Amino acid sequence: MTSIINPPASAATATRPASPKRRGKQRTWPFVLILLGPAAALIALFIVAPAIYSFYLSFTNTQLTGFAARDPKFVGFQNYVYLLTNADFLSSLGQTGQFVLYSAIIGQTVLGMVAAILLSRPWLRGKGIFGAAVLMPMVVPEVVASLTWASVLSNNSSGTLNQLTSLFGGAPTDWLQVVPLASVIIVNIWRGVAFAMIMFQAALEEVPAELIEAARIDGAKALQVFRYVTLPLIRGPVFLYLLLTTISTVGVFGLVYFLTQGGPGGQTRIAAIYIYERALQFSQIGIGSAASIILLIIVLVLGLSYVRLSKVEV
Repeated sequence: MTSIINPPASAATATRPASPKRRGKQRTWPFVLILLGPAAALIALFIVAPAIYSFYLSFTNTQLTGFAARDPKFVGFQNYVYLLTNADFLSSLGQTGQFVLYSAIIGQTVLGMVAAILLSRPWLRGKGIFGAAVLMPMVVPEVVASLTWASVLSNNSSGTLNQLTSLFGGAPTDWLQVVPLASVIIVNIWRGVAFAMIMFQAALEEVPAELIEAARIDGAKALQVFRYVTLPLIRGPVFLYLLLTTISTVGVFGLVYFLTQGGPGGQTRIAAIYIYERALQFSQIGIGSAASIILLIIVLVLGLSYVRLSKVEV
């Protein structure tokens, strides 16, 4: 009789209707799968799977030609030891570090912030023309930008830059031979400053005007307001931009390759070009894969550092 009047807890649980929140999740799950499923499948197919396969290849002596192409063997960490003791690879990492530091972290960030601040000022006239001029390099294809700058930096007297320097008595200079790394850094800054401006302008619009006005009333100058009020409030977007621009700049290949092909004398052989040479020109797939994994680890460490710094309280 007791069991009939007071049914067991398990039976009561089984007959209890699902909560509205749980029913809502059950109903939306198929739509989420339909919307995100194709994108997730493409990411798994074209990003995750190649990365895993590249990680496997980095432990083999796989080649496109020769005996290793017919019968590749597992060599363990031999490729990594070779790369970490190879002067050319270490030099390419150094060139990549300089390229990322001066073009992305310093050049694009500083100029993008300056452009965003100017566009946020009410006294600036011709904002549309100024913004369009900054955004124009962003829509130019990489190959077109490379060929255009190759003409600008041409070593003959008809080069645009040489024509400008000739007005001041300068002789024609082969800029891609004399200052190759500085040249590609300037070109990459020109290409990426638009993205920095867009992100920073959106962040500056979220800064409360009351805080800036209060700091000015207290006697703070423009630089002090930016340093102690504006910059701490946009810390998150700044580090997010640094993360994105570091990842994209490390992977830059076409812009540098079309301009210098890594020369002269390896002065612009960044890591992406080194990997291309090893994997495709020299057919050493195993070594090229190991170099890409090392570069991926460096980018992951930098990314985690940016995420950690973005959460620091000020």
